[in-house]
Amino acid sequence: MRRMAVASTTLALVALASTLGSAQQGARDGEWRWHSGDLGSTKYSPLGQITRENVARLRIAWRRLAVDRSLSGKVPNFTFSHDFRATPLMIDDVLYSPNGVGLVEAFDPGTGKTLWVQQPFPEEPRQGLQGDSTRSVAQWRQGNDRRIFVIRGEHLVALDSRTGLPISAWGSAGRVNLRQGLDPRVGVYLSTSGPQVCGDVIMVGGSMSDRPQFREQAPGNVQAFDVRSGKPRWTFKVIPRAGEFGNETWENGSSEYTGMVNLWSMISADEAAGLAYLPLSSPTNDMYGGHRLGDNLFSDSLVAVRCATGERVWHYQLTHHDLWDYDLPAAPILADITVEGRRIKAVVQLTKQSFAFVFDRLTGIPVWPIEERPVPKSDTPGERSSPTQPFPTRPPAFDRQGVTVDDLIDFTPELRKEALEIVKQYRLGPLYTPPTVRSDGPSGVKGTVQLPGSVGGADWQGGAFDPETGILYVESITGPFVADIVKGDPKQTNLDYLPGLRAYPAGPQGLPLLKPPYGRITAIDLNKGELLWTVANGDGPRDHPLLKPLNLPPLGNPGRSAPLLTRTLLFVGEGDPVMVRAGTRLPAGMPVSIAPGAGGKKFRAYDKATGAVLWETELPAGTTGAPMTYMFKGKQYLVVAVGGAEPEFVALSLP
Repeated sequence: MRRMAVASTTLALVALASTLGSAQQGARDGEWRWHSGDLGSTKYSPLGQITRENVARLRIAWRRLAVDRSLSGKVPNFTFSHDFRATPLMIDDVLYSPNGVGLVEAFDPGTGKTLWVQQPFPEEPRQGLQGDSTRSVAQWRQGNDRRIFVIRGEHLVALDSRTGLPISAWGSAGRVNLRQGLDPRVGVYLSTSGPQVCGDVIMVGGSMSDRPQFREQAPGNVQAFDVRSGKPRWTFKVIPRAGEFGNETWENGSSEYTGMVNLWSMISADEAAGLAYLPLSSPTNDMYGGHRLGDNLFSDSLVAVRCATGERVWHYQLTHHDLWDYDLPAAPILADITVEGRRIKAVVQLTKQSFAFVFDRLTGIPVWPIEERPVPKSDTPGERSSPTQPFPTRPPAFDRQGVTVDDLIDFTPELRKEALEIVKQYRLGPLYTPPTVRSDGPSGVKGTVQLPGSVGGADWQGGAFDPETGILYVESITGPFVADIVKGDPKQTNLDYLPGLRAYPAGPQGLPLLKPPYGRITAIDLNKGELLWTVANGDGPRDHPLLKPLNLPPLGNPGRSAPLLTRTLLFVGEGDPVMVRAGTRLPAGMPVSIAPGAGGKKFRAYDKATGAVLWETELPAGTTGAPMTYMFKGKQYLVVAVGGAEPEFVALSLP
């Protein structure tokens, strides 16, 4: 149970899939039909008009505000987030994207000019047109029936792609309420990602609170609906109930009241094999599990299900009994690779721990052995941490794991001395060192410095896979945070322990606590399971007054910036400081620019073979959405969402 588990139908599935071709790898026909280029989330396009020889000639072709003025100029109480996380789709010479409040807009690929804007439903303007962008829309078409799907608030909406009008015969006047299919304890449904279509079903996950105050919570079940009618097709239970497979991993009946294990990231799919891949998250209270003893399936698991029915085919749990907020943060990547002469249809799950777990995507069997290794034991009263955790033997970790005094910043003796003094108040240790009960006394321990932290490793940004070379590119964050828990007040909670401040640890003199790089890009040969090269992504704090005289190389920015891969180049931004949430996690005096999730305005083209920077430009703000590329009227464009004071899309092309 602890390792991979395969449903009894797998052998039949493998026999069927062996007669089918490989899943689509990369975008096709100059279009960008899915959030990450294809259903396999490769973020790859074979376009190559922009090359290392001409990339320096890239210029801004057009810009487009996050919300069309036809909405923002006429709706009262209009508010939206500056964290503009959207990525457009390019289909049939039209761009489609969620806007800053989550409504869909269609616009011209060559100019960015509006073609149509989804209008709010009748009750929305009365409430004030509020909302947030999701990461993408989904598309489905059959003959002349062409649809765009978007998650708007707690509804899944189906639109006619030609007009932007709701498809009245779908669901209830063009929408279905996603909360109604979930546990009644779900107060408000929310998604920051987007839907995914596989065959004739459309699948959705959802976001849920990371810091619930009570152990009784709703499970974040995954739902699927018929693309033609909107009728429910299936629900995958992320926490198995009594008598169901995996329930024995929840001791003392804890599966009956524990919640979360939701899918807040993106779903990938192999339509040829009829499989969808669900990256699931952590259970209620992701830093204390004394009330949910056991391994807790299907938390922190990659689960393969049949697109048509939701039946589980296989799963692999990547963190047992999560105490670290190590949910699966990125869409699984489908990669056809060749290992020791054998062609494998693989799926790669990147993690916050900075691992790349590689499986045969039809069977769930690891491509390289995954070892259960001993990890530190929790000393929190009532807790029983897992004695082991899974470690892939290949590829190696792509970022740093765990903290010792040797990892502390040491550019000067003074910085080293101050850093040593700072960490006296914390617990240090290897990967999976459990959280510490916070003690604020003079000699108390304020928590465990966790590396990677909950905003670390491969987070939202995921990776990009080149199907021509078998190389995976990952942008990662060396981002620590303090894993502290505090005793729960029985008057306010029935949880014995709650997450504490979860603060980012401030370093000496306004610098990071640890050595650089603070953000990096790593190239991984998936045919061999080897790291090829690693480079810092961005300058980092090398212009700090204490460091500038040292003439240091780039130190890397800790921003969440998704990569884009073409036949010729690797494009990566730096993220944007808007990704850093204000509040107690950012201690007084700590610059936002060095906090995990922060970034800068630069956007770069890298050499795919070496990681050398071939070109860079400064955008109006840092990148907040995943970039995409397409061909329109003989010209290749790159489009990326940026945050800042006025969130917008920025399109780049050659003159």
